[in-house]
Amino acid sequence: MGLLEPAGRPLPVRRKGRAVALPTLDDLDVGGRRVLVRADLNVPLHDGRITDEFRIRAFLPTLERILERGGTAVVCSHLGRPKAPDPKYTLAPVAAALSEALAGDVPLVGDYDKVPNVRVALLENLRFNEGETKNDPAFAEQLSSLGDVYVNDAFGSCHRAHASIVGPPQRLPSAAGLLLQREIENLSKLLGEPARPYVVVLGGSKVSDKIGVVRNLAGKADRILIGGGMCFTFLQAQGAEVGKSLLDEDSLDDVRDVLRSAPIVLPEDFVVGDAPDASADEVVDHIAPDKMGLDIGPRSAERFASEIAEAGTVFWNGPMGVFENDAFAEGSRVVAQAVAACDGLTVTGGGDTAAVLAKYGLAGKVDFESTGGGASLEFLEGKKLPGIAALTKES
Repeated sequence: MGLLEPAGRPLPVRRKGRAVALPTLDDLDVGGRRVLVRADLNVPLHDGRITDEFRIRAFLPTLERILERGGTAVVCSHLGRPKAPDPKYTLAPVAAALSEALAGDVPLVGDYDKVPNVRVALLENLRFNEGETKNDPAFAEQLSSLGDVYVNDAFGSCHRAHASIVGPPQRLPSAAGLLLQREIENLSKLLGEPARPYVVVLGGSKVSDKIGVVRNLAGKADRILIGGGMCFTFLQAQGAEVGKSLLDEDSLDDVRDVLRSAPIVLPEDFVVGDAPDASADEVVDHIAPDKMGLDIGPRSAERFASEIAEAGTVFWNGPMGVFENDAFAEGSRVVAQAVAACDGLTVTGGGDTAAVLAKYGLAGKVDFESTGGGASLEFLEGKKLPGIAALTKES
């Protein structure tokens, strides 16, 4: 599967009923020029080793297209959330991975004033500089001076008004990279006229992050299936007993509001335990006061899988339980396999969702895996993303 190739034309982004043209890489003259490329190379690490190169693989087509068209590249990205230089968050493993992928050395540059004249260079972690998250004009100017033109391929960071995201488009000819273009094209299908039935599957823990998506998709989706830790706030809002399960009391009023109008389907049975790192206790219909719901139960997983199997379009963000613990992973496995087997358009988003797919050998088995977690949710919520607005010159 894979809806990966962009259309090769200026991409319209819908804003308040009108289309705004997003400049794309094919619109940008990169031949003989140095291209400042903002990528999302925020890869997971363990003991200094990359555990999943999904974001690197997703970015490579943009980098290769720039090189094929005669440009050179200065690539920049963040990794983690350091407040100052920290060896734990160095991009050195990413430089090594890019060197291997390109069959040539990609130097890691710590001093931004001394970028070598090479085919591809990688700047050290942007967040080692406090000016990045503060959107400092001086830091944006420094970054912009490193390129003749700018390409943003970091969809996963487009919801942040950071210096590397919104600064260069004010100073350089700019365009969206191939990955950013694919992200917008595929996510836009979920907001337009999706094939029906249109099923949205939401999990994970944070209700506050996803309540806006539920509101915006309430009139578009035929079913919104809610599992994971967030389902217990919905169940509590309906008067159910949730024991010691995760609960977002601050979101209860918002949840009651959306329950009145959204086509929401909630779990009806649960796998419970004493703690997320404990063994599974039992499957129950009603959660005792001293227990935690840590996965959706088998009946709920089967109901969700049935809804997904019949869908013409599926969007899935967030696991159904504490999938890192095999005792509470079955609901996520069943949903992942159902999404991978669905004949309709299947789109997923979020790092945990990608991790579930990878855990069960299903990476690449859905039509489009968004690299954005918060960015994809805000896009589907209908919010204006600063990174996209900067490229389209929207105020």
